[in-house]
Amino acid sequence: MEITFLQPEGLVRSPAFSHAAVVPAGAATIYVGGQNGVDASGIVVSDDVAEQSLRAVANARLALEAAGASLADVVQWSVLLHVDADLGAAYGAIAPQLAREGAPPLVTAARVAGLGVPGALIEVSAIAAVLP
Repeated sequence: MEITFLQPEGLVRSPAFSHAAVVPAGAATIYVGGQNGVDASGIVVSDDVAEQSLRAVANARLALEAAGASLADVVQWSVLLHVDADLGAAYGAIAPQLAREGAPPLVTAARVAGLGVPGALIEVSAIAAVLP
């Protein structure tokens, strides 16, 4: 039993994302709500998008670990990035942490005019699956 990531012919091939994933019955599904680059008290860690991105992923990792999962178990990431933030700096900071064996997870990304946390430049959420 395994999770299968699909990069079908006729769709763009990217090392950064897959297009679909098949999670077999019996896998535990973990949903991680939006995580910003904030510390444990809710304060934005920096006005630098790279630093915020690292912290947002670290916060997602903590939530995943609390549910018995890891970054490697993520099937899909959703990323909201403030329209004025540097996408290259954000992705460059977190890409090494998200790298894994095999096909990459699914990714949905959007540029937004603002986020719910004042000063936040990025918000990530995730769906993970853990096989029994």
